[in-house]
Amino acid sequence: VQLQASGGGLVQPGGFLRLSCAASGSLFSIALMGWYRQAPGKQRELVAFISGGSTVHAESVTGRFTISRDNAKNTVDLQMNSLKPEDTAVYYCKVVSPPYTIWGQGTLVTVSS
Repeated sequence: VQLQASGGGLVQPGGFLRLSCAASGSLFSIALMGWYRQAPGKQRELVAFISGGSTVHAESVTGRFTISRDNAKNTVDLQMNSLKPEDTAVYYCKVVSPPYTIWGQGTLVTVSS
């Protein structure tokens, strides 16, 4: 199973980006798809995940970011609006397909003027 993330880049404060992560390979039951991020010098943290049709967003991104999933395509997207400099980080997608947890390679998001 592989995850391919895309959509990162440089954006000005207040701008938007859309990240996408595609899962390929032998997947049986996907229990969770999510996005995490790691800023320089900080630990990796949850951004948002979707599981069983329910979504959870970190408080720091609630109202600005939206996670969505396409079950047919095994993709998970993260729409990021009103970006702030503190959103700068490497963003990783994660898929939980018991008993496996798979991480994508990360995509860099830089929010700067």
